[in-house]
Amino acid sequence: MNPTEQTAESRELMLTRLIDAPPEKLYSAWTEPELLMQWFCPKPWTVASAELDVRAGGTSSIVMRSPEGQEFPNQGIYLEVVQNRRLVFTDAYTSAWEPSAKPFMTGIITFTPEAGKTRYTARVLHWSAADRKTHEEMGFHECWSKATDQLAELVASL
Repeated sequence: MNPTEQTAESRELMLTRLIDAPPEKLYSAWTEPELLMQWFCPKPWTVASAELDVRAGGTSSIVMRSPEGQEFPNQGIYLEVVQNRRLVFTDAYTSAWEPSAKPFMTGIITFTPEAGKTRYTARVLHWSAADRKTHEEMGFHECWSKATDQLAELVASL
């Protein structure tokens, strides 16, 4: 199947959860480096560093660290930022419009008020169905669920 024949579903992974916190707290946890570093990786992984220029065209650089100390840098840019409502980012670029060596995904994070809580949705669109499958095999569902649990726990304490 060539990329133009692939459906969005064949390239998408998604997680949604109703979190007992206002959108503002979730947005802050995604956009303030000191907060993001507390929840972004499922424990025992950690975030070694996070630099976030949260604006359309701004860069992000998040370095994840394995329990063995190996570091995994992730660079990208923000495509869309709607304060307290939506973040769209991609690893297709590393800064400005400099292409990355291997684009993998675009993330769309939404924070929707619902019944005094927030409907948190993380959609991940991959460049190909093969990339989606790779991400799934890397543990997308388990890892993003654990990180979201950590996110919910953090925002409850803010």
